[in-house]
Amino acid sequence: MTDVVITGTGLFTPEHAIDNDALVASFNAWVDAENARHAAAIEAGEREPLLHSSSEFIVKASGIYSRFVLDAEGILDPERMRPRLPQRDNDEPSLQCEMGLAAARQALEAAGIAASDIDMVIVACSNLERPYPAVAVELQAALGTLGHAFDMNVACSSATFAIDLAAGAIRGGNVKRALVVSPEICSAHLNFRDRDSHFIFGDACTAVVLEDAALATAEVRFEILGTRLATRFSNAIRNNAGFLNRVTDSDPLASDKLFVQEGRRVFKEVCPMVAALISDHLASLELSGQHLSRLWLHQANRHMNDLIARRVLGHDPEPGQAPIILDRYANTSSAGSIIAFHLHHADLASGALGVVCSFGAGYSAGCVVVRRQ
Repeated sequence: MTDVVITGTGLFTPEHAIDNDALVASFNAWVDAENARHAAAIEAGEREPLLHSSSEFIVKASGIYSRFVLDAEGILDPERMRPRLPQRDNDEPSLQCEMGLAAARQALEAAGIAASDIDMVIVACSNLERPYPAVAVELQAALGTLGHAFDMNVACSSATFAIDLAAGAIRGGNVKRALVVSPEICSAHLNFRDRDSHFIFGDACTAVVLEDAALATAEVRFEILGTRLATRFSNAIRNNAGFLNRVTDSDPLASDKLFVQEGRRVFKEVCPMVAALISDHLASLELSGQHLSRLWLHQANRHMNDLIARRVLGHDPEPGQAPIILDRYANTSSAGSIIAFHLHHADLASGALGVVCSFGAGYSAGCVVVRRQ
């Protein structure tokens, strides 16, 4: 069986950042305006007043202090509260292609290979900016990779599911090298007028190069010992935006066309599912949490990561053992666990074991066990 290694990663971080205080100020200004507009109904008991948010509430609920976004001005405008991203001409590079180029070039440089060495490109993310032509095929053309390319969506698990597909294609001999790119524009599907979720997401893009180990020349490489995927249907995280909206005559601006979740239910149902997935996967490889030097977990919520890490490791993680990046990046959907890996892998010694794991809507969860060579 062909051995597969991860030889390069890349990260695109937007130049704009919004801290909790700025986000809360915008939200509270909108709340005050809405409550004033409906003052009579509120006074009559026909309508409940909207509540303010606070930085303290956000940190306590999530562990998030700030987030990077493609556009801050539109989000912070209380009369708009969504990014302002101008529509591009069809002959211009799409926004996700542009993000993907930046991350992919970093990953290719780290791997020490040219774009023409890549046989397969997968663009895997929670929301694609168009149904077709595939963003992956556009990125393939812009980079100059060979072979084939396609898009896929498994929400927050998209990157690890794509790594599983890419590793399988290399093991099967269909391709020699693959590129997985996750351009997440989460701010575009976030309801910034929902107190329970207006702080959750940020924007970013990651890229991962996978190669047949026999061809790899990069000094830093991680052998993929195994991958495991799991799905279980749930409506607890949902987005109803889609091409059927116009024929079902549903309101395209309704709140269900954006990110919606039942946070407490997700916490209770997803944490045990993910902890069991990782532990069972390790056991199948005759390993356990005690063998792990690092856990690169999905970056959605600090409390979820702490609980999953404790269950997998059997103890509270040591400093740096389960790195957190959501404090400054927020939830970047499928990019989160890859950002954690990208920023926190170079210090591991040869032979060190780790797990990249993402989880989210579906429910879905993907686990990748790696060993530093």
